[in-house]
Amino acid sequence: MKSVKTVTSILLTLISYSLLLAQSPTDCIDAVIACGNSEINLDVNGPGQQELSESNSCFGRENNSVWLKVTTITNGSLGFTLKPASTNINEDYDFFVFGPNVSCGNIGTAIRCSTTNPVQAGLSSNFTGMNSTSVDTSEGPGADGDSFVSTIDALVGETYFIVIDRPIGESAFTLEWTGSAEFSDPPVNNADTSGDSIDLESCDITAPFNDGLTTFDLESNTTKILGTQTNVTVTYHTSESDANIGTNQLSSPYINTSNPETIYARITNNTTGCFEFTQFNLSATLGPNFTEPSNYIICDDLSDGDDANGRAIFTLSSRTNEILNGQNPSDIRVTYHSTALGAELNTSSTVLPDNYYNNSPFNEDIFVRIEDVMNPDCVSTATLTLIVNPAPERIDSNILQCDEDGVFDDITIFNLNEANAALTNGVANLSTTFYTDAARINEIPNPENYNNTSNPQTIYVSVINDDTSCSTEAELTLNISTTDVVNTSIIRCDDDGIEDGFFTFNLNDASANIISNLSLNLDVVYYENYEDALREQNILNITYTNTQPEQQTIYARVENNNNCFGISAVNLMVILPPQIEKETLEYYCTNFFPETISIDAGPIDGNENEFTYSWSTGASTYSIDINNAGTYSVRITNITSSCFADRVITVDPSNEATIRSIEVIDTSQNNTITVNASGEGLYQYSILNNDTELRTPFQDSNIFQNVKPGIYTVFVTDIENNCGTIDDAVSVIGFPKFFTPNNDGQNDTWQIFGVSEMFQPNTKIMIFNRYGKLLKEISPLGKGWDGILNGQVLPADDYWFYIKLQNGKIFKDHFTLKI
Repeated sequence: MKSVKTVTSILLTLISYSLLLAQSPTDCIDAVIACGNSEINLDVNGPGQQELSESNSCFGRENNSVWLKVTTITNGSLGFTLKPASTNINEDYDFFVFGPNVSCGNIGTAIRCSTTNPVQAGLSSNFTGMNSTSVDTSEGPGADGDSFVSTIDALVGETYFIVIDRPIGESAFTLEWTGSAEFSDPPVNNADTSGDSIDLESCDITAPFNDGLTTFDLESNTTKILGTQTNVTVTYHTSESDANIGTNQLSSPYINTSNPETIYARITNNTTGCFEFTQFNLSATLGPNFTEPSNYIICDDLSDGDDANGRAIFTLSSRTNEILNGQNPSDIRVTYHSTALGAELNTSSTVLPDNYYNNSPFNEDIFVRIEDVMNPDCVSTATLTLIVNPAPERIDSNILQCDEDGVFDDITIFNLNEANAALTNGVANLSTTFYTDAARINEIPNPENYNNTSNPQTIYVSVINDDTSCSTEAELTLNISTTDVVNTSIIRCDDDGIEDGFFTFNLNDASANIISNLSLNLDVVYYENYEDALREQNILNITYTNTQPEQQTIYARVENNNNCFGISAVNLMVILPPQIEKETLEYYCTNFFPETISIDAGPIDGNENEFTYSWSTGASTYSIDINNAGTYSVRITNITSSCFADRVITVDPSNEATIRSIEVIDTSQNNTITVNASGEGLYQYSILNNDTELRTPFQDSNIFQNVKPGIYTVFVTDIENNCGTIDDAVSVIGFPKFFTPNNDGQNDTWQIFGVSEMFQPNTKIMIFNRYGKLLKEISPLGKGWDGILNGQVLPADDYWFYIKLQNGKIFKDHFTLKI
């Protein structure tokens, strides 16, 4: 027996359970028997059959319920505390107690019940139950009560039904017995104390042998579980719920439905109905561990006389180590079979010999049996794919090479790789390896640069499939050609616009000369040097620009079906055209017409007599005379090479200037003369002061500034072709600001500047004192006024003048007489 403090946990799960069993503890008839230390776990949902209507004073009914049945084996109080798994106050549990010793279908009225709602009652906890401090026997619904009622004074052998119901919420619960009454103990699992494992393990001995499903004897665990207990029954179930309720018992032998699978054993006391349950695992092993074998790939060969039939001999035992992956071969037996069923059943007629000649060409699946030597029923099987890769096709070939190295000894350089296309028949994934011996041991390390040792010579070849590594044997014959081809040249003028000694040749221009006296169907291929021509590497494009200026030798290889017929030297020569000044500019003074000037072909690198000349005028001399502006051209041709160059002479017109106008700004702080000239020349300008004989240097600008008053000669000269200078006279009007009539020879008179017999001689000049009195009228052509009036020198003062030029222009201003 167990103490009244024993805790029995009951999980009430209210999730949707579409596979609800035919029986469940939601009804009285299926009530769960509560024993001393039983732990009961249930999957239940809903109220089952409604059995609480008008059977209690708490106005309750079943919503989501579980029925418990307890039988006391001692006198004492019956009480409990129900605790929802969630502390959320909204989780609401009710309970109802019927008895003692009532039967299902006639349960009577509840002797204890509580339907108090903890939220409505303002409680701080959602616990409920029966305790020794409460005095009421029923409470609720809603806000009525505190969720606890008084315990029951139970007698030995009395049986009670306790209904737990949850109207609101989703939480499970635990139930703690708090009274002094005791219940019967459930049976025990003897295997827990004996230490015997009740997990069952078996090889997968039920075909197919690789699905993990096989037969188990569940009853073999019954003795271990019972031990010495009597009047106890053990049943087996696939779910915990079935074990709690005692439904859907399993029978032996049992085939597991998953691997591994958990089985639940219900241990029931046949007298009290108390039960306990335990669980164990069923495990079906799939036979020995192994590594899935990789494809067994070999190459077709001539061992059966045919290396293209897809059949060869496989040594099957060579795959065993891979399959065992380090496991001891004495513990595990590996055999090879023609069928999968034969491997599973170990059918002797399907066992294959170790040296197996495959039956299906190129690709065949065979089957491996991996068997535990100590337990032959434990078997694994695997598939081994046999693949026969075909060998490359054997094609022998030959190379005919030229011996044109200057020593006629039948020894020369071969590029063996030139035979690859023939040896492989052009198949992209085939490569070759060359040997000097038939055993193919002495590999030729540099096949592109091989010196033969005899004429002819046989080279031994392995033709290898790079994808499968399968190979076949072939032979390459080396022969030396004794034919000869002529050397030739291509000579071209460097007329591509860049006179640098480089030119783009069409090498085909040499081909006709090279094979002019040879047979037809010959190919000519060009190389930059003799070694490349021998090895047939670095072929030149037919359009080739020399890499050495002016002269370079390349080589032409003449072939007949890729065999060397001869090698010819081809001399590429680039002749520079006459080195001349190709463009020049001359001038002709049109004002000298019809006089002529001479133009010529310019400086030439060489003697003038080594060239011919063809002018655009039709002349054929080194120079010609012309008297018209224009463009003249001459073609200068080297008599020896026929290379030519063209010279263009542009003759621009020039002539002396024509002065269109001369603009003068005078009587100012900055007197200027601007000369406006026109013509086909390029002009410079100068002026000469006729009074002082001072002349300015010629300048590009046609404007002269800060010009002193006076008479000037303006000069305009052609500097483009020295076609002449013209001049013209000009006057700059001005007057002094003072004069000093003291007969010292300097500034003794006052006179206007820029007037002469040529320029405005009829100009009128009048002098006044400060009061406007006319003192003197003087001639512009005279020496000027000496400051004397009526024989007396006038006093120092400012005097005014009035000037009217002949052209009508008038000046008024004043000057100072200084003593």
